[in-house]
Amino acid sequence: MEKIQIEKVQQLINQFASKQVYIHLETTNGAYASHNNESFFSAGAYIRNAEVTYEHGKIVGEGPFRVGLKLPIGWIYAEGLTHFELDEEGRLLLAGHGYDGKLAVALEISTTPFE
Repeated sequence: MEKIQIEKVQQLINQFASKQVYIHLETTNGAYASHNNESFFSAGAYIRNAEVTYEHGKIVGEGPFRVGLKLPIGWIYAEGLTHFELDEEGRLLLAGHGYDGKLAVALEISTTPFE
C-alpha cells in the first residue's frame, strides 16, 4: 500500500460510482488485544460484502482522510484513512494505520464479492 494521494484516490472512488459494488468496512481500536488490559475499552465494527450502489463518493481531509459514499438513502463513511491500493483484482483498498502501524480502519470497494 502507498500513502493516500487525494487526487488519485478520488479518481478511483469515481470509477466505482453508479455501479453495483461490494463494500468491506472494518474498524477496531484493539479488540484483539483487549485481554492484555482489562481497563481498556475496545470497540469495533465489521461489515463484509454489503451490496450497494453509491451515487458519488468524496475523499476529504489533510491526513488522515475521510471517505464518504452517498447512497440513495444514506451514507457509508470511514475516517482515519492513511493508505490505499488498487489491487490486481481491481479492488480499491483503503486503510488507516495508527501511529503504532496497526490497522485501525479499512474500507474496500469491489465489483465482485470479497472472499
